[in-house]
Amino acid sequence: MATSRKQQPAATPAATPDPQMIDVVLQSLEDAKAEQTVAIDITGKSSLSDHMVVTSGRSHRHVGAVADQVAKALREHGFGKPRIEGLPHCDWVLVDGGDVIVHIFRPEVREFYNIEKMWAVDFAADAR
Repeated sequence: MATSRKQQPAATPAATPDPQMIDVVLQSLEDAKAEQTVAIDITGKSSLSDHMVVTSGRSHRHVGAVADQVAKALREHGFGKPRIEGLPHCDWVLVDGGDVIVHIFRPEVREFYNIEKMWAVDFAADAR
């Protein structure tokens, strides 16, 4: 006598949402051992971008390597090729992914420009 065994439906993988660009950037910075990373939400404060990330590398070489890793991660996750400025000197490298702008500094240069302080200020429009 043949027994019929009820088949279980095949397990479907849980749909994972596509990662947001800011999440890809922050994970990439963590993987690259960037230091003192600060993410600033500038939605509504600037038409340039939704997020700005400021971080530091330990040396010229580390700053360049961090920028390369962020650019590679953005391309691998389907965000296209970001624009990169400042790679020849690697004191301050800007990676512009569109929705996220990443500033990677050597510590002395970051302290001199202190751009995160400027963006952390409440704007008059925010007070309304």
